[in-house]
Amino acid sequence: MKKYCLFMITLCCVTVSVAQLKSPEAFLGYPLGSRYTAHHQVVDYFLYVSKTMDTQCKLVQYGTTNEHRPLYLAFVSSDKNIANLEKIRVNNIQLVNNNTEANTNSPSIVWLSYNVHGNETSSTEAAMLTLYELLNTSNTQSKQWLQNTVVIIDPCLNPDGRERYVNWFNGIVGSQYNASLNAREHREPWPGGRTNHYNFDLNRDWAWQTQTESMSRIQQYQLWMPQIHVDFHEQGINQPYYFAPAAKPYHQAITKWQKDFQVIVGKNHAGYFDKNNWLYFTKETFDLFYPSYGDTYPLYNGAIGMTYEQGGGPAGGLAATTDEGDTLTLTDRIMHHFTTGMSTVETASKNNGLLMAAFQKYYKAANNGEVGTYKTYIIKTSDDDMPKIKSLLQLLQKNGISYGTTNPTNSNGFNYFTQKNESFSINKNDIVITAAQSKATLLNVLFEPNAILEDSATYDITAWALPYVYGVQCYATTQKLAVNNNTSTAFVPNSNNDVYGYVLKWQAVNSASTVAALFQKGIKLRYAEKDFDANGQSFKAGAIIILKKGNESFGNNLWPTVKNICDANEVKMFAVNSGMVDKGADFGSEAVHPIQAPRVALLTGENVNANAAGEVWHFFDNVLHYPITLINANNVNRINWSVIDVLIMPDGRYNFLNDKDDAKAFEQWIKNGGRVVALESAVAQLSKQEWSSIKAKKTDGDDDTNYVNKNSYDALVNYNDRERSAISNYTPGAIFKVAVDNSHPLMYGYPNFYYTLKMDDVVYEFVKEGGWNIGVIKKENAVAGFVGKKLAPKLKDGLLFSAQELGGGTVTYLTDNVMFRSFWENGKLMLCNAVFFVGQ
Repeated sequence: MKKYCLFMITLCCVTVSVAQLKSPEAFLGYPLGSRYTAHHQVVDYFLYVSKTMDTQCKLVQYGTTNEHRPLYLAFVSSDKNIANLEKIRVNNIQLVNNNTEANTNSPSIVWLSYNVHGNETSSTEAAMLTLYELLNTSNTQSKQWLQNTVVIIDPCLNPDGRERYVNWFNGIVGSQYNASLNAREHREPWPGGRTNHYNFDLNRDWAWQTQTESMSRIQQYQLWMPQIHVDFHEQGINQPYYFAPAAKPYHQAITKWQKDFQVIVGKNHAGYFDKNNWLYFTKETFDLFYPSYGDTYPLYNGAIGMTYEQGGGPAGGLAATTDEGDTLTLTDRIMHHFTTGMSTVETASKNNGLLMAAFQKYYKAANNGEVGTYKTYIIKTSDDDMPKIKSLLQLLQKNGISYGTTNPTNSNGFNYFTQKNESFSINKNDIVITAAQSKATLLNVLFEPNAILEDSATYDITAWALPYVYGVQCYATTQKLAVNNNTSTAFVPNSNNDVYGYVLKWQAVNSASTVAALFQKGIKLRYAEKDFDANGQSFKAGAIIILKKGNESFGNNLWPTVKNICDANEVKMFAVNSGMVDKGADFGSEAVHPIQAPRVALLTGENVNANAAGEVWHFFDNVLHYPITLINANNVNRINWSVIDVLIMPDGRYNFLNDKDDAKAFEQWIKNGGRVVALESAVAQLSKQEWSSIKAKKTDGDDDTNYVNKNSYDALVNYNDRERSAISNYTPGAIFKVAVDNSHPLMYGYPNFYYTLKMDDVVYEFVKEGGWNIGVIKKENAVAGFVGKKLAPKLKDGLLFSAQELGGGTVTYLTDNVMFRSFWENGKLMLCNAVFFVGQ
């Protein structure tokens, strides 16, 4: 049996029950690493430990997953600390708020998060071992550490994804594992266990909190605000263990102390790994930039945030043969994660005083307004933008960022829309967010117009400024403004008088949710294709018109029903007393169209990007609350096309388009009135069909400006610079301003521009006939984020959003992902337009 030099124990002795507390092996009936432990068994063990060691361990359920599995936190510390747990928490929050009563002579809070990616399974197994060894009465080291630390253990952030993987693996593995990567047990089926129920990557959702697991977890995080947070992961089986310090780029908001302490932690880990002759690496691959990871989000909240990566992942199984011919076992993976977890607690304990003092200093600077360049952010309010602004304010609330108003005044600052410094006025109802608050760093990161990249080789997107994400007018100023905490954005309930009809403005996603609910009730709707004025109100194209005509069956219940739905979605109803308008087309005009409730289907399954499909599925299920039929893309030949009005094709590879008969049936369905909404790579595939109106834009060799001398010295690239050279043709996610035709139904509810997150170099030629150029990118429209120097000239004068009429149907092309991770809020209305309006 392998022996490990770890904290005075060996693998063989940690599996033996001690007098007071059963080890995981003794409780479960098998050694950790010999099989995967089901989630309910993990929960049972944590419940058992909390009952057995109730003076040193407290277990709290903080949420429930979409598949109704419980989410738990275990609080582990000394008897004294557990007895005073609430006092420790309150004191910690007082430090965050710069309260003079706060005391730095308090335990450090170390939060260990396991298994956010469900198919990176070893960490949950390690969580059980870590819990046991922290409370093992014979472990004198852990007893000492817990005197001045409170350890919070989340054994599984993503139970639904993990169970998807574990159930699959346990169902196909034999009585003996097969370490050969050719074996099926190393190739999990679509969609894999990485993501949650709705196929969301929870490790990209910390700041945005679009998923129930994230929302529940961050509520707890805000209550505790730990000094250290660790996120346990797995990577490819041929990669050794990774731990801090992280790779560049570091975001400029990360302090020197946070960087330095990562080195302290890393050196402690290295000592244990060296004793066991284990391989590891630091300072590579995993950077600290994008704000919504399990390491960066804590960093921007004053903690030492770190990611630990163990080789293994979904290909690991119970054992896997590496390229070097070694056998990497689940037991190995568990022990590596166990080691860094314990080492982290040890490091926190030994540096408790330094941690607490630095934590206090961090938040003192934040509350005193000493963080960042911009000191105040002002969101300009208007009735039309209020739904989007409210969504943004909800995000701020989730993240503990405070806001208010100020007295009317004039100021000067950066205009996000014009990207210039300008003078502007602040009105009494404008939202004002001061950077003199505890969440100053997170605020500045989320609102920064263009983050500074010290190294372009980053792991994720490089732009996320919230004014662009939500499409709201905002200014950033270096001026410190006093903020009144008296903001009132409460919705005033509608009245429901007996009138000719009501008009609803088409402004944001809540408009679409209202329409979806009205459809569910069977209420007949119309929409205006042009602007109009009625009863002294102005309405933009896309306004929804509800009349008594066609809804006679509701009788006196019509307007109460409409009111209840509109109130629930906070949509204002505008009464009209006549079908004749003051300006524009009357309600009986051909420019006012009935809108039918579409029967919507989504292609999913093998070869479809699971994240992309999940974004649409989650949106329909949890935001629109509108029925959507999920169809496996490989079963397209079995579709009854007559029961589908709209087919959404997310990012993926669609084999049916290469089958002559299937492709013909698909084309005929469109010509018969079917409506397609294609996103990302699905657009590229459709563009190659003979009937498509769009074609990929040619960029190389079009003119002399693109000519590259084959003998140019530019071709001489140093091998060590190969990554930098590749990056020059790359964008990891940058924001571009798109000029849009908002007279087209696809852009109802938008101004004449839209901010898109560009993840690739794909643009299309302008459509000359057979379709519409609805969203185009012009010259020099990069707004924020990194764009490679060779790529930048290509991303101009091209088509991004288009619609084509084909027979009686339509095809809507959305080249960029308007639903990106469900946090790109301003893109959601475009998808709604494509589903509800285009082709009606």
